[in-house]
Amino acid sequence: MASEGIGVENSPTWAVAIVCSCIVVISLAFERSLHFLGKFLKRKNQKSLYEALLKIKEELMLLGFISLLLAVFQSIITNRICIPKDLANKWLPCKNKEESKHPKTTLHFESFISPHRLLAEASTSANKCTLKNEVPLLSTKTLHDLHIFIFILAVVHVTFSALTILIGGARISRWKSWEESASQKEHDAGDAPQTKITHVHGHNFIKRHFVAIGKRYDLLGWLHSFVKQFYGSVNEDDYTTLRRGFIKNHCKGNPEFNFHKYMMRAFEADFKKVVGISWYLWLFVNAFFILNDWKGYFWVAVIPFILLLAVGTKLEHIITQLANEIAEKHEAIEGDLIVKPSDDHFWFHRPRLILILIKIILFQNSLEIAFFFWIWFQYKFHSCIMGQVDYMVARLIIRVFVQERVYVLV
Repeated sequence: MASEGIGVENSPTWAVAIVCSCIVVISLAFERSLHFLGKFLKRKNQKSLYEALLKIKEELMLLGFISLLLAVFQSIITNRICIPKDLANKWLPCKNKEESKHPKTTLHFESFISPHRLLAEASTSANKCTLKNEVPLLSTKTLHDLHIFIFILAVVHVTFSALTILIGGARISRWKSWEESASQKEHDAGDAPQTKITHVHGHNFIKRHFVAIGKRYDLLGWLHSFVKQFYGSVNEDDYTTLRRGFIKNHCKGNPEFNFHKYMMRAFEADFKKVVGISWYLWLFVNAFFILNDWKGYFWVAVIPFILLLAVGTKLEHIITQLANEIAEKHEAIEGDLIVKPSDDHFWFHRPRLILILIKIILFQNSLEIAFFFWIWFQYKFHSCIMGQVDYMVARLIIRVFVQERVYVLV
């Protein structure tokens, strides 16, 4: 294209002004939207959600700053940092042996050219490396591709984070009627002592979750929890039992404690810990780029799938343990069924580990989906980086399943 090397000094001022104005208007509209959303959350006294929104802003600022650094140091990276040609030809995403099979598909990240991908192309006209057998560390086109990837990653991760809290909040909101029903029953019962003797195995909570296999066959209990995570869900009996156990063990002096409001506050506080990109999550990004084989991409896609199954199995196993503790100790009880929720049921007695794993699952899945759309947008569907169609379809199915199961977990 003849216009690739044209700079600002030779560009129409009206065109520069129009492009600049459009970018500023879009940016200000987005910033104002986040600002008004924050004011709305503060007005509704949603402190945890407001803090989660601030974390999302921090994430966007960090990704924006990374993109800015790529632009600022573009000339240094593309002109002054040089590497040997032999090193530049190692760990390529597409192997040279595939060139004959895909003559129309360019095989390196640097080589894909289309009219909408030009970013400061004036710097690509000459190789500034002084030694004969040296080439620039990265090309301008590769840096531009990284800009696009960062933007797509930010959009996908923020979108999935927002969907997680909307769907999770909607699920917990449906429990409000159960809270009102349980409170009404307790109010109707009044302060009269409960002397009714009931058989433990007659309670619906025990029927649903008790596994009479004993500690010697604990592996079978884990297998039962693994399978049950796919069809078991919290019902009114589960909610009422857990509510009663929490109040009896933690709020004895406040029998009218609103467990539903507590669950909403806990969910919002947990979501604040889940959103955002922590430093260790960037290790996944680097590992993703280091991989130079689409088969490797497939196995990386399995990681959030395995973590998700482990978290779902553990959460279901905790409910089973609560039921077993009651059923194995008592044949009959006086009054209501009381379970004892405890941090001891979690891995290493730390519930926070579950949140960390969910955070990794969400980000890894966002990274996978962002990577797919990035490759599709930049290098087209039949790029060798996509790999074989059957592997690509399998990865997409895994991503969709993982995202759907995350919404079920929350």
